[in-house]
Amino acid sequence: MKKIYLSILGFSFLCRLNAYSQARPDSAANRLPYTINSTPKQDSTHFNPRKMRLDEVNFVTSYYSQNGDHSAVTGGIGTEKVTDISNGLDLNFVWVNHNNNKNTLAVGLGFDYHTAASQAFVSKTGASSPSGTRIYPSADWTIENSKTGNTFGVGAYLSNEYNYKSLGGDVHYSVKTDNKNGEFSVKLQGYFDNVTLIYPSEFVPQSAVTTDYNGHGGHRDNLGSSPRNTYTAAFGYSQIINSRLQVAFLADVVGQNGFLSLPFHRVYFSNGKDTIERLPSSRFKLPVGFRANYFLGDNIILRSYYRYYADSWGIRSNTANLEVVYKVSPFFSISPFYRYYTQTAARYFSPYEEASPTQQYFTSNYEYAQFHSQFFGVGFRVAPPTGVFGWQGLHELEIRYGHYAQNTDLVSNVISLNLGFK
Repeated sequence: MKKIYLSILGFSFLCRLNAYSQARPDSAANRLPYTINSTPKQDSTHFNPRKMRLDEVNFVTSYYSQNGDHSAVTGGIGTEKVTDISNGLDLNFVWVNHNNNKNTLAVGLGFDYHTAASQAFVSKTGASSPSGTRIYPSADWTIENSKTGNTFGVGAYLSNEYNYKSLGGDVHYSVKTDNKNGEFSVKLQGYFDNVTLIYPSEFVPQSAVTTDYNGHGGHRDNLGSSPRNTYTAAFGYSQIINSRLQVAFLADVVGQNGFLSLPFHRVYFSNGKDTIERLPSSRFKLPVGFRANYFLGDNIILRSYYRYYADSWGIRSNTANLEVVYKVSPFFSISPFYRYYTQTAARYFSPYEEASPTQQYFTSNYEYAQFHSQFFGVGFRVAPPTGVFGWQGLHELEIRYGHYAQNTDLVSNVISLNLGFK
């Protein structure tokens, strides 16, 4: 069992432009300077700042299902069956301050409920619960200069579930070129996680075993937790080439340190004995990407994306994605998409009963295996000027379906619904 942080909501929002991640890593989450009730004063130019208003509401709900037979909980064999229901609500508040600069406050709340069949095998007694929940609120404040179009903002994130707690924050900044056709952006992020140390039942110290497992895999919670920190610097440059072509160059620098393995992931050695996964305490990642959107006539938009990824554990991957948006009418569009992904194996990966007892680090988690995958599907979007179903407040409705298939026999399906309110 692995965490599905390629989250279903992540799929919905990514596909829109562009699990409990047992779904793999192609695999490889403030205080206001101006309150609602404050009364703005007019400046010397008699400009009257606009009070905060709710500008837009977005609601996304998704259902994800997965199956496979390479569970990391049982050492690279066994069921990978997972289901996940995700719901997310985003509220965007907008106001204009005394300098005529636009302020945007985005507040989000997400809730996931998942079942993972492999989770029941953390304890060989069968006492573990195969389901769980995750809740993740977020907030982001951005201010846009009315003259230059440059922006500055800060964000905060929180994620909480039974064995994983994460606190994060970011600072982001963007600068437009003089003609406003180009934009350079930087985003600095930090995530500070704590992982509860859940061990397979056969490795739990006898002093920690209880007669009442309480659905927690035959261990007491006092086995402690361990930190995991992630730092990211994301850089981007976008450029409008002409009225039909827009391009963007993207690059991230990611560093991780702390407890990067999961003790409830088993590894079986070539001599038949088993142990728990052990991985290095640091990892460096470097993804670089290129995006191009081309307007092919009045009714067709081509959205393409390529990314190359490399990390210090030996994984190298390539991702290519193409989405074709066809406008059947000014208010209705169909968007088929296709993504191909391939990666090399991490140097620490070994299949079931193939790891050597002399290795310093080892894992049988197929997230780190060599594989290739395909992800394809279609989206339908309606945005009539009179509102969806005649409801003026509901300005947009989008439904997307995607099918994922990996050459390791892992398959999954996801369907999402996005509702946009003004």
